[in-house]
Amino acid sequence: MEILKYQFTKRAMNQVMTKAIFPGTFDPITKGHLDIAERGCNIFEHLYIGVYESSSKTTLFSIKERIEMFKKSTEHINNISINSYSGLTVNYARSVEAKAIIRGLRIGNDFEYERGMALVNREIDFQIETVCLISAMPNQFISSSRVKEIANLGGDYRQFIPEKANDLAKTKLKGEKS
Repeated sequence: MEILKYQFTKRAMNQVMTKAIFPGTFDPITKGHLDIAERGCNIFEHLYIGVYESSSKTTLFSIKERIEMFKKSTEHINNISINSYSGLTVNYARSVEAKAIIRGLRIGNDFEYERGMALVNREIDFQIETVCLISAMPNQFISSSRVKEIANLGGDYRQFIPEKANDLAKTKLKGEKS
């Protein structure tokens, strides 16, 4: 048992995770997404934001708009790249030579979903790890779906998305624009 433990530790030490991806639909970006991206950039040398092109979700914003909102919101970060991808997330990670997939966890349901995805991704490529970051308390209830719902009901959604994304978001979100 000690031999296996040593081999695993030695292998893990040789595989420094310098690049990671943070995949998602980001329709629109929220302060929760931005928090996870900023924290991911503090952990990894480079973080690739992968904006998923086609999803089972119906998106309100085009892929170009979603990328632009993320770019504007992360102008203050030097070690980040934002681009689109389609297909398997593991393949996107391989394409940028990332060794980790970052995921944000909010409520209990997130854990079960993300655990399942992490296990499947690990079966596809055991060399890519999933790293889950717990959302900050103010972001525990924020989701893109909830932001769109608030806007559709005429509420002020601006407090839930990064300030630099507000101008782009207001073109399609109908909430209060005071």
